[in-house]
Amino acid sequence: MASHDATSSPSEPLLTLDGSVATLTLNRPAHRNRLEDADLRVLLGHFQRIDADAGIRVVKLTANTQGQPRPVFCAGYHIGGFDGEAGRDESVPFERVADALAALRPVTVCALNGSVYGGATDLVLACDLCVGLSGIEFRMPATALGLHYYPSGLQRYVARMGVSGAKRAFLTARRFTAEMLLHMGCLEEVAESSAFDGAVAGLVDEIVELAPLAVQSTKRSLNEIAAGCIDMAAIRQREALTAASRDFAEGRAAFQEKRKARFTGN
Repeated sequence: MASHDATSSPSEPLLTLDGSVATLTLNRPAHRNRLEDADLRVLLGHFQRIDADAGIRVVKLTANTQGQPRPVFCAGYHIGGFDGEAGRDESVPFERVADALAALRPVTVCALNGSVYGGATDLVLACDLCVGLSGIEFRMPATALGLHYYPSGLQRYVARMGVSGAKRAFLTARRFTAEMLLHMGCLEEVAESSAFDGAVAGLVDEIVELAPLAVQSTKRSLNEIAAGCIDMAAIRQREALTAASRDFAEGRAAFQEKRKARFTGN
């Protein structure tokens, strides 16, 4: 049974729980799902709730695109948020949200069901895996607006797209097609609208079946390596933890007995 978050307003990002899968839905379709300061605060709250629930193994990030003439996953941060000083003390730096998404304990899957622009491109790259809808575009216009992007976002661009891809994104502000992103390794799959939901569900189901302790500890190590923050002792400790886990014993037994493993995360 799915449960819905009852604390958000109708336009703020929604959190839905269904067993071991949490779904985050951007929910301003009439405004191309642009992100406002209130949305950033809500997302941070959702992230905290997800990390505190050990039963959540996968987080799916998607968007409500109902009623849009062309689907837009997110138009980025509301540019009006950069104006003036009013409310600045209460604002949430966009960088903090992207970094928190990248650091989530469960595996994150972006169901990129529309085009994506500006800071929202970093949310896509902050996810571990991504399925893209055929026909979408991906564009980073920071330098076209006169802005130097924040450090962790640049680092993520380089880690996920390579230096050449990051330079194309920021130094030309040209768009990327879904097929280009697939070729660069930023997308797991590109699917037509009729097959999109099935492609996302199939990927999520595959991840849920894996050993959560091994998956989550390996994700953390991979993120540290990508960021150039290699702590060999910590990586060895995680390796030893999984080697001594019940899940590893169950995985070996299931392999020998030719049956499906029943992992518990211990």
